[in-house]
Amino acid sequence: MKILVYGAGVLGSLYAARLHDAGHDVSLLARGDRLTSLRERGVLLAENDSKKITQVPVRAVESPAGKYDLILVFVRSHQVETVLEQLVGNDGDVLFLVNWAGGPEPLAAAIGRERVLLGFGNQGGTMDGDIIRYGRRTLLTRLVSMPIGELDGQTTPRVQRILQMLRSAGFTAKAEPRMDAWLKTHAAFEVPLAQAVHTAGGPDALASDRGALRGMIGLIRQNLEALTTRPVPRAFSAVRMLPVGVLVALFRLLLRSTAAAPLGTTSAAASGELELLTEQVGGFARGR
Repeated sequence: MKILVYGAGVLGSLYAARLHDAGHDVSLLARGDRLTSLRERGVLLAENDSKKITQVPVRAVESPAGKYDLILVFVRSHQVETVLEQLVGNDGDVLFLVNWAGGPEPLAAAIGRERVLLGFGNQGGTMDGDIIRYGRRTLLTRLVSMPIGELDGQTTPRVQRILQMLRSAGFTAKAEPRMDAWLKTHAAFEVPLAQAVHTAGGPDALASDRGALRGMIGLIRQNLEALTTRPVPRAFSAVRMLPVGVLVALFRLLLRSTAAAPLGTTSAAASGELELLTEQVGGFARGR
């Protein structure tokens, strides 16, 4: 299988490197200084704050031109429109591993419904210059699976092939029959959380503000109620049923853990993504 990873940020670089190390034919799309760095030194990986840096010689390309069997898209939500324009001329399957609550229709309309799969990457990390710093794998991260799925929910042979490919590279992955609902549930939860963190001035500040946490929980509940289907995974239903005091305590633990570090990102790209996700969540909330 010939694979193109579209997007050379943290997730795209990490997935491309892992797939390359597993023996897959993979190219990583990048532009500008990032492209130059990748061609000169490959993907640079380091575990957390370790001084040990691993170089992975992933092939770097500057356009999606060429024949690929599978394209993995790792970009911010507000960059998807540009990606779709670039992929119109390709024939390969496209797995969108993107924060996306706008439904599959815009994606299918642009490149063809038969080409589109949805998913969500379950690995994380930060970018330190050109170095991708990723977290140590734990029992908990191994238990949290990366979901991918067809638009009609079937576990097709191509989904099985992709799952096998991802697992061969060390990623925990599973077929998700309700991937669109999964993404909308995730956004319904994430948007109020990210907005509250931004308003408070960071995860720690939000953890100390019980009033802000209660307001955030109220917005999350409103969003979940607006979903046209039950939340996916079902565990999110607990946010609608548990006492607010219990939820406040749980969120305080989350916000003070290392898992909350990405929530403190204030880049223009993160802000652009949050703006579009807010619009998409507002769209299905208004259409309820």
